[in-house]
Order: sequence, then structure tokens, then C-alpha cells
Amino acid sequence: MREASLSVPPSDSLRERKKAKTRAALQQHALRLFREQGYEATTVEQIAAAAEVSPSTFFRYFATKEDCVIYDALDPLIFPAFAAQPPALSPMQALRAAVHEVFTSIPADEAESQRERARLAFSVPELRMRMLDQQIQSIVPFIHAVAKRVGRDADDIAVRTFVGAVLGATLVLELDLVKDPTVDVTRLIDKALAQLDASLPSMGAKLPL
Repeated sequence: MREASLSVPPSDSLRERKKAKTRAALQQHALRLFREQGYEATTVEQIAAAAEVSPSTFFRYFATKEDCVIYDALDPLIFPAFAAQPPALSPMQALRAAVHEVFTSIPADEAESQRERARLAFSVPELRMRMLDQQIQSIVPFIHAVAKRVGRDADDIAVRTFVGAVLGATLVLELDLVKDPTVDVTRLIDKALAQLDASLPSMGAKLPL
């Protein structure tokens, strides 16, 4: 499979591709500086200089230094991959396939940057709160994606329970990055989703009441 870059979405216009590359470069340089000299000691000016842009350019992409960490380039990829899975797959099977597809299609260095970003976000208290807020914001689109796939209303309790179980399980495993930076969170998430699929049969293809 050809590797896809988070910094260059293939379906976007040239202008959007350039913007994505600049955003990715800013985040990568920021993560490097945070690793080398600490989050608190790193300034926006230093990040901008490392990426060879002005501070005003930085603020066109990220409102704050926190946002440079919190921004997740994978979010725009997961839901389309989930929606594109074959209809015969259950929601859990489709989600596992989508996660595998996204995480195995990006270059290894970008995957490591995503892991480093998550580790940092859960290690710094103010970033942790922002990360949790970001995950809360993802609940509604996730609910609608699952509801559309199974032909249910977004208020359906089975749909909402499914989403809550998935997000809760992934959040717990992401916290493992703080304790062990070498942990393969993608593999653990897949195992957790498989466990949910086996232990909660009501979350199968038909999501019965």
C-alpha cells in the first residue's frame, strides 16, 4: 500500500495542500522543541523560526501554542475511512478496519509524531484538559457516523452506548502512553475494540434494542 502523508491530503486543492504542509511542519518543529527544551520553555517565536515562518503565520494556523499540540491530523481521515467500509461489516468491524487503514497508510515518522503529540498532551495538565475537550467534541460526529451506517437515529440509545464504549476504551489506553512511551497504542486499541465486540454483542451489525 502506498504511504499517505498527513501533511498532503491527496484530494485537496494545491492551496489546501500547501496549507496542510505548513501546519504539519509547524507541529513537527513544535514537538521537537518541546522534546528538547520542554513545553513551558518553548515559545511561539521559536517554533515559527524553526519552521522558517513568521509568528503571524503561526497564528494563522494555530490560535495558541496549546493548539499546536492538540491539533490531530488523523481526525479528518478516520470518519471517511469508517464510512467507506463495506456495508456488510458491523460498526465495530468497520471501525477496526478504518483505524487499521489510517494508521498503516501514514509514514512511520508521522505516526511517531502523532504518538509523541498524544504523550505530551496527556502529560501536561493544561494540555490534558484541552485533549479531553477535543475528544468530547468528536462525540457528536462519531454518533452521526455510526447512526448513518446502521440506519438509526442519532438519539438511539444503542448508537450512543456504542460510541461511549469505544471512546471510553480508547481514552483509557491512550493514557498508557504516559506510563510507557513505547507502548503500541494502535495495537492495544484494536485489541480493546475486539474485546468490546466480543463482550457486547448488542453492538453488532444490527444494533438490536
